[in-house]
Amino acid sequence: MLTRVERISPKIARLTLDRPERRNALSVALRDEITEHLAGLAGDPELMALVITGAGDVFCAGFDLGEFERAATDPAFDEQLWASSDRYHDAVAQCPFVTIAALNGPAIAGGFDLAVLCDLRIASTTARFAHPEYTFGDVVYAPLHDLVGGARARELCMTGREVSADEALEWGLVSAVVPPAELPAAALELAGRVASADRPALLRTKAKAIARARETGGDTLDR
Repeated sequence: MLTRVERISPKIARLTLDRPERRNALSVALRDEITEHLAGLAGDPELMALVITGAGDVFCAGFDLGEFERAATDPAFDEQLWASSDRYHDAVAQCPFVTIAALNGPAIAGGFDLAVLCDLRIASTTARFAHPEYTFGDVVYAPLHDLVGGARARELCMTGREVSADEALEWGLVSAVVPPAELPAAALELAGRVASADRPALLRTKAKAIARARETGGDTLDR
């Protein structure tokens, strides 16, 4: 398994990307595990908040670039790779309960996308954000635009400039920055605040957020 799911309480769970030797790179297998976990949790009658974090000192380094090399010469795998990508992005974007990214380190490329597709973000002081893939591929744009505005989103998506945790806090990209040792507890505290709400009302609010995001239309990479 490349992921771990822990039930912290009836209302709160935590999903950990557990591929630290590859900086939690999003391989097809890892993405499919995330998609399956989210599908399994979607019908849970009590769950309200899911914390998503990474094992080791990196949140997520993005997609596994080695798989793109394989896809370039293997049409069947190329189809599998992109189908996996679409399922994964849609599963995260349309998750019916609240998702919280606990950013234990760098969130790069697809890892940055995962962070902004979550509803809330809290960061370690070691977190940083960048879209280096702008030099060779598409960037998921709309969710970042919604968080930081058009001018900043264009700068990040068109130049690949790196953003520190403190700058991310200043921009409202994350809601808090804490020392690395304090991140797990801080993320669960935030999840606890979410879970103190009336569940039906909270899920209706999340459904409104999903509906608003859908107004951008198109497939994941068109967003």
